[in-house]
Amino acid sequence: MEHKAVIFDMDGVIVHTNPFHVVAFERFFDRHQVTYSTEEFEEHMYGKHNGYIMRHFFKNQDLTEEEVDKLANEKEALFREIYAEYACPIPRFLEFLIVLKAAGFKTGIATSAPKENLTLIMRLLGFESQMESALSSENVIHHKPHPEVYLKTMKNLAVKPENTLVFEDSFSGIMAGKNAGAKVVGVLTTHSKEQLPPCDFYIHDYTEISLKKVLELLEK
Repeated sequence: MEHKAVIFDMDGVIVHTNPFHVVAFERFFDRHQVTYSTEEFEEHMYGKHNGYIMRHFFKNQDLTEEEVDKLANEKEALFREIYAEYACPIPRFLEFLIVLKAAGFKTGIATSAPKENLTLIMRLLGFESQMESALSSENVIHHKPHPEVYLKTMKNLAVKPENTLVFEDSFSGIMAGKNAGAKVVGVLTTHSKEQLPPCDFYIHDYTEISLKKVLELLEK
């Protein structure tokens, strides 16, 4: 029998970090005297790579890669400092992961976040050993909605796109999963259904999905 896999984005999918990213960005932008709005966060921050975010909010397309990296590292260090004492999985994620592993699924993480964020969250929540692949922004050249991070994860897991279910919460992430040929579950932690591309199924948390449903989605 061919292997089946479930691949998770991280922010908004495993952990509801977006409110803490907002706090970190607000402090960071205030420090640098950069203007912003809630609407801009929704359109230009959630699910986006730091390079895009910095160039948008600093209104400067001429920032060098080194300048972007320095700004991004400063902001992400601030996020980790804020989030470390609040780390908590989205309800029933850890239990759902145990069910998937018991059923023989391969599992992985494919996030646009930096490796240090991924490492911190896996350590705090204790599920690193249950992931056969864990890729972050440093592992790709092209960022979501490009499918690279999902295609690389599928390769790591030795699974085909048609045997893969992706969990995503952002427009760009859902498009990355779809562009990779996977079925996609939209996690409605950050956006409503109407704000996202069409998905194969939607959940608010992991109380709303079962192993039976995962198998049904992969057989569609």
